[in-house]
Amino acid sequence: MTGRPLIAFAGGGSGGHLYPVLAVAEELATRIPGLKFVFFATDRPVDGSILSDHETEFIRQPVQPMPRSPLQLAGFLSGWRKSRTLCRRLLQESRPLAVLGSGGYASAPAIREARRAAIPAALLNPDAIPGKANRHLGNRVDAIFAQWEETRAYFNGDAVVHVTGCPVRPEFKLPDSRAGIEHFGLDPEKRVLLVTGASQGAHSVNEAMLAAAGSLSEDGIWQDWQVIHLTGHRDEAFVQSGYDRLGLSARVVGYTKHMAAALSAADLVVARAGASTLAEITAIGKPSILMPYPYHRDQHQVNNARVLVKQGAARMVLDQVDVQKNGPALSDTLRTLMQDSTELSRMDASAGRMGTANAAVAIADRVLDLVETGPSAGSPAGMVSTGEG
Repeated sequence: MTGRPLIAFAGGGSGGHLYPVLAVAEELATRIPGLKFVFFATDRPVDGSILSDHETEFIRQPVQPMPRSPLQLAGFLSGWRKSRTLCRRLLQESRPLAVLGSGGYASAPAIREARRAAIPAALLNPDAIPGKANRHLGNRVDAIFAQWEETRAYFNGDAVVHVTGCPVRPEFKLPDSRAGIEHFGLDPEKRVLLVTGASQGAHSVNEAMLAAAGSLSEDGIWQDWQVIHLTGHRDEAFVQSGYDRLGLSARVVGYTKHMAAALSAADLVVARAGASTLAEITAIGKPSILMPYPYHRDQHQVNNARVLVKQGAARMVLDQVDVQKNGPALSDTLRTLMQDSTELSRMDASAGRMGTANAAVAIADRVLDLVETGPSAGSPAGMVSTGEG
């Protein structure tokens, strides 16, 4: 292996685009002494919040998502050109061993410039169906790492796709339910329902949960249950007052960096269906009720959820952005599962079978292979399954 001990990552805009590749970075750091990292991220606050906790140089790109309105096209093109110029200069100066994109629009400038500079490049695609940006990049990288087998049909025959699972942070590999219960100050004699709208929270999920809780409390179903509800900072007071009015035992938290502890404590999870969220749920092996984000044009969270539903690991409640519809739908599903320990156990086992705790190891292996062999002029067709998934 030659060259400076530096590997570049590209992407961001959400925890789902950061945590998986950061898990790969941690694994790579154990392989190459003195290895350094640079991260071409976005200018969204969440990127700075997450990356500030890691030893990586953090570069904000002005690149933006493809706009829906033609009136915003000029701004998009300006940000795209500036980001490519920024990535080109820094890649030429630093010559990283490889570039790994975390998927999405923020990966594109660095991957395009890596190809131009003959630097090995790879792409993580954790969603079941790749978005437009990832499909565009599929033939511009030396390898694609997919979470599920279902992804194989969505890249053309020239793409090299390795089914590795989606990387999770090390703390998700050794779940400890007792430690999770202690961390959140819960009653060890009661079962735990975890509700989360991902790192930023989800108002429609929060509303639906409060509506469902009110309905279920009338039936006495909450007697043996308690709640950890991760609300997002904006809804924390709103949700806390809702549980207070209902008189229900709930640990309401605006945001936590201890997601592994929360999942470890849970007996059932209500969540969005982002790819990294599902990777964490299945790594620990928990039954879930999934409420996919409803505003994506390609509905990729719905397709992610279907993968778990098909395997018997989850139920899906479509978010209709109307608490009058979401509340009863969520309440009906919760009522069924909270009273059926046998079904929860079956779902738990199914989720555990889907988990790929060693995905970061499998991807690190492939990245180091690319470092050794260098970029390919044209990748042979094929799909290779590695890791546990």
